[in-house]
Amino acid sequence: MKKINEVLTPQAPAFKEKVLQFGEGNFLRAFTDWMIDKANRQGHFDGSIVLCQPIAKGMGEVINSQDGMYTLIMRGIEDGKPVEKIEPNTSVSRCMNPYEDYEGLLAMARSEDLKVVISNTTEAGISYKAGDKLTDRPAQSFPAKVCAFLYERYQTFNGATDKGLLFLPVELIDNNGANLLRIVLQYAEEWGLEESFRTWIKDSNHFCSTLVDRIVTGYPGDELEYLYSEMGYEDKCLVTSEVFNLWVIEGKKEWAEILPIHKTDANVIWTEDVTPYKKRKVRILNGGHTATVLAAYLAGHNIVLEMMNDPLFEKFLDQLLYGEIIPTLDLPKADLEQFASDVKDRFRNPYIKHKLLDISLNSCSKWCARCMPSLLGYVKEKGQLPRALAFSLAAFIRFYKGKMEDGSYVGSRADGTTYTIKDDSDVLEFFAKLWAENDVNGIAEAVLSNSAFWDGTDLNAIEGLTDLVASYLKELEEKDVKEVLTSLLA
Repeated sequence: MKKINEVLTPQAPAFKEKVLQFGEGNFLRAFTDWMIDKANRQGHFDGSIVLCQPIAKGMGEVINSQDGMYTLIMRGIEDGKPVEKIEPNTSVSRCMNPYEDYEGLLAMARSEDLKVVISNTTEAGISYKAGDKLTDRPAQSFPAKVCAFLYERYQTFNGATDKGLLFLPVELIDNNGANLLRIVLQYAEEWGLEESFRTWIKDSNHFCSTLVDRIVTGYPGDELEYLYSEMGYEDKCLVTSEVFNLWVIEGKKEWAEILPIHKTDANVIWTEDVTPYKKRKVRILNGGHTATVLAAYLAGHNIVLEMMNDPLFEKFLDQLLYGEIIPTLDLPKADLEQFASDVKDRFRNPYIKHKLLDISLNSCSKWCARCMPSLLGYVKEKGQLPRALAFSLAAFIRFYKGKMEDGSYVGSRADGTTYTIKDDSDVLEFFAKLWAENDVNGIAEAVLSNSAFWDGTDLNAIEGLTDLVASYLKELEEKDVKEVLTSLLA
């Protein structure tokens, strides 16, 4: 079978190299590069992407062997029906390895055409590393690489204000753009670089904090025969994802014109404050997962799709999202309800087999970060207890009922299926001792009063919550999960 670059014609060479991207992995190619390719094809942008490996070993050789081209296959639910979209991507011109060709990276810093820097160097990438120097080729940390890169550009163009760059990091940390800027400036000062350079970094470059949302399922190694027959060519850089996409970028609206991907049908939002969108994602998407999956697993389901195919759990999710979580959020109700509808479609995606036990990892801290704010917000807003969230809290406590076996903390479902509960050791030790020594009332009170779990909050202080959680916990000990949930939702 022919290779992708023997069948398709690359469009990237026809464009100037306007985007430098630190990261050549699946996520960026299925997300940002897809958006740029779409903008190129629709006439909103005319720039290609130079990929740069953030580590010495990467996909550069394979990507270059295909002239930068690859295929994205997006799968999911649209209008209630499964869809599969196959889209070749020709936005990448090449991939460089700065550990073998550092001069090539500096040449990009000197480029008149360069406008944008995108990065995904993992959550640990935007961090300070002592000992990095300007003379390193390259420095170890990503912010040090950026500082050296910008200094080369600053010197080349004599600090011209119009030669600054738009930085769009997608690393999964809060305030990723602001933190990248902070550490870059830290290196500039540590290296003794001139104050005018530090001023140029701050005033002529735009560091945006961003929020990204798309599940990228990666290289479909077990489906290649089918997919190659559908595409008509071989592609060693093939990547799969869900259909849903969202990129929220915090920055001035005029900066969007530097990379006008928002003009396509990709879901790109420029805003002066990313916080409400972050809160929406954490509480609806992540909170929807965390609030439902433990009860669903105890009820006998194993993956999210099974849970969504159970009308009882879909009704439970609806009560959580529309009845108790959305009323606590600040964005327009129509936007929130549409996002919740999209979340339900994503949970129903038949192409993703998301295991409930995988989602259950570290549920103690997850419930605190994702669900507790909705519970507190509902009590404050409505002056009453959110019953579905209270049930979710009881299901969390029941899921953590177990005993130590061969170094693991093991729980069991009503059908006798055992499962390993994974969390911090102090959390597991707390629950192991608690379940061995207390009745459900004592257990509920002890969990809710453990302020170390709840970011310093004593949930017992919420009137009636401990009794309600204890009542649900008692029912979960005596009855089938679905029976308890049916009564709750009646």
